[in-house]
Amino acid sequence: MEIIINSVHFTADKRLEDFVNKKVNKLDTFFDGIINAEVTLRVLKPETARNKISEIKVSIPGNGYLFAKKQADTFEEATDLAIDAIRKQLGKFKEKLKNK
Repeated sequence: MEIIINSVHFTADKRLEDFVNKKVNKLDTFFDGIINAEVTLRVLKPETARNKISEIKVSIPGNGYLFAKKQADTFEEATDLAIDAIRKQLGKFKEKLKNK
């Protein structure tokens, strides 16, 4: 699976990129048909709390995609929340495939 990480208005350090890669790669255990994943990390307003946003867009077979956007105090926490949301969506997608 190809993973693209975009950081808006800042440069993500190696540790953060490794963390995101590790978490997104785990999605393969839930559904092995994932084509690619695009992760966008963004700071909303630097002076406020809960200002880190992680958006994850996962491309799946059949010209579809799953999307989750979460906001938290850290990029790691926001990414964890977004991964959980994508995991739930993958479960629903697999159920739909089974029922066809």
